[in-house]
This record gives sequence, C-alpha cells and structure tokens, in this order.
Amino acid sequence: LTIAQLYRCRWQIELFFKWIKQHLRIKQFYGTTENAVKTQIWIAISVYVLVAIVKKQLNTETSLYTILQILSLTLFEKTNLDQLLKNTEMQMITHHNNNQLNLFN
Repeated sequence: LTIAQLYRCRWQIELFFKWIKQHLRIKQFYGTTENAVKTQIWIAISVYVLVAIVKKQLNTETSLYTILQILSLTLFEKTNLDQLLKNTEMQMITHHNNNQLNLFN
C-alpha cells in the first residue's frame, strides 16, 4: 500500500468514528473499566452495521441517520420498515414543498 492509500483508509476510519459519536450519542462512557468502554464501542459499531444492512437490503437512498431515527421512534411498532421509510420520505417531500414560496399563486 502507498502512503496515500493508507491515509485514505485511516481517514475513512476517522469519518466512521465521527459518525458514531454524532449519531449514536456516545458523549461519555457509562463505565470506566476497559471492558465497559470496549463493550460500549462494540455495541455502537454493531448498531451502525445493522442499520447499514437494513439500508442495503431495502435498497433505499434514505440516510443511515434517518433510518436510525425511524427505528428509535418506532421500535415497538408492528409496522413494515419499508413502509415507514416510504411514509417518512413522503412527509419530507410534502414538508419541503410546504415551505416553498410561490411566485404566481
């Protein structure tokens, strides 16, 4: 590997941990032992991977963050996730259009 390739790989890891810290709300560790910290990091990584798998299987353009938010809000609902994503996308489109200013109406 060249230095540029190594740096690119390192940068992807940095972006991954930045995403985890921002979206999975790891602001502080619940424990102070090495095992507690590792456990919390592995749980965050597992959540990220599971959400990425859901995104891939549903073949959706919805962001990982949006999928994560939908899952956190509808965790105990018996609704098809694909339907929840479609409803959310429609709400986002409708909401966006409602904020649109009209010049001729």
